[in-house]
Amino acid sequence: MASYRIKFDKTRCIACDACLVHCKVKNKVPAGISLNRLTVEGPIADEDGKPTAKIKYQTCMHCKKPECVPACPTGAMYKREDGLVLVDLDKCDGCKACIEACPWSVPVFNEQTGKIMKCDYCVDRVDAGGTPACVTGCTAQALSFIRK
Repeated sequence: MASYRIKFDKTRCIACDACLVHCKVKNKVPAGISLNRLTVEGPIADEDGKPTAKIKYQTCMHCKKPECVPACPTGAMYKREDGLVLVDLDKCDGCKACIEACPWSVPVFNEQTGKIMKCDYCVDRVDAGGTPACVTGCTAQALSFIRK
């Protein structure tokens, strides 16, 4: 059973948002929502008084025991054998139960379709042996895709 994760190296990140842009383009994510988040706090002074920033990258973690899956009343949210947590859009009725169940509010509601969207690690690329769009688009190579 394979499992995956996206590793974030905050020391390499330049907060250029390329990861966000590549994700939005590849997944046709409408304006106003995002399947991943890049949070920048700063500038702040480090111990030596030099300016720095705190940067955090967040996307779906494809949890071992995802709370969103059992919360979905239609069975649209499911976990594959390889660990990826996905949404079956044909079954999704847009009830938002998965959003409420996720401790990190990772799934988002797409107003245009009336359905849920979430990071799926670009499952089509992963199945073809590739990497997610956010990873390939990261100009500073702060993101890496780990296959276990």
